Amino acid sequence: MTCFAGIDISARTFTFAVRVNGKTTLVSELNQTPEDHQVLAKKLMALSPERIVMEATGVYHFDLAVALARAGLSVCVINPASYHHYAAMRLNAAKTDARDAVLLAEYGESMRPVLWQAPDDDCMALRDIARMMTRAVQCRTRSKNRLHALKARTGTADALLELEDEDVEYYSRKTEKLRALALKIIAKNTALKAAYTHLCSAKGVGETTAITVLGELSLLPRDMKANQVSRHAGLHVRQSQSGSSVNRPGRLGKAGNGHLRRALYMAALSAAQHEPRAAMFYQGLVKRGKKKIQAICAVMRKYLTGLWSCIKHGQDFDSAKLFSIKHPEGVDA
Repeated sequence: MTCFAGIDISARTFTFAVRVNGKTTLVSELNQTPEDHQVLAKKLMALSPERIVMEATGVYHFDLAVALARAGLSVCVINPASYHHYAAMRLNAAKTDARDAVLLAEYGESMRPVLWQAPDDDCMALRDIARMMTRAVQCRTRSKNRLHALKARTGTADALLELEDEDVEYYSRKTEKLRALALKIIAKNTALKAAYTHLCSAKGVGETTAITVLGELSLLPRDMKANQVSRHAGLHVRQSQSGSSVNRPGRLGKAGNGHLRRALYMAALSAAQHEPRAAMFYQGLVKRGKKKIQAICAVMRKYLTGLWSCIKHGQDFDSAKLFSIKHPEGVDA
């Protein structure tokens, strides 16, 4: 007997479908509560499906995926774009929760996606803290910009300046508290502590960048290859060529983790100035006619490869393995 399950996720409910021997035998809806997560886990454990497929839908899929994975079930969390193209290939005309759940089960049956692993609690907490810290920094920057604009005007009320200044101080304190909390989690976890030390060995990677990068990369399976991690971050180059009529320049995919891209952008800017090999690579691309932003994105991609190697292999950052002095302009930019 072959069994596959698909789960369509919503904010308050989820719909699941079960296919046995190529036929849909069960479609039902439950609430997004811990109790119903366990109800579904018990039902699926009795069926022992080969794959349970759901889309990565923001935060709404996560608790359910963890509950099922920790119950010993084979969970697959797929990219929504992958399912979208699959549904289009099947010429799916209907768009209902039940139909989506059935199609997700069919996707698991035909595509056999890789299994998803529930992340470590410390890694998950670190990612949440790092993202909140990034938002606090962004809010502080916006407040500083507004304060600068108010000061540039004549006649601005002192009360407005004081209120905006209070916002800057508030977000500064919040950022420092979050940073301290992240470092506390890293310090008590041996694996995270070692990885953090390796990341900080890279020029251009400071405390904040290391926390953000570690928070995002520590959740990825260790068997992922460098090009897969680049696609995860949206740093892969998309070519658009077809016959003689379509020949557009390559562009970044950007269909990936924006938090990683933001962190790597600042690291790449610093590396292009202060890391000798990265600077030669960057300058070589510019001399070849690449735009500066294209060259920076190429450095970002190289740096991501090096940082992933730090975590995957437990070693310090080595720019010599990424940037060639003999061919400083690189071959994949």
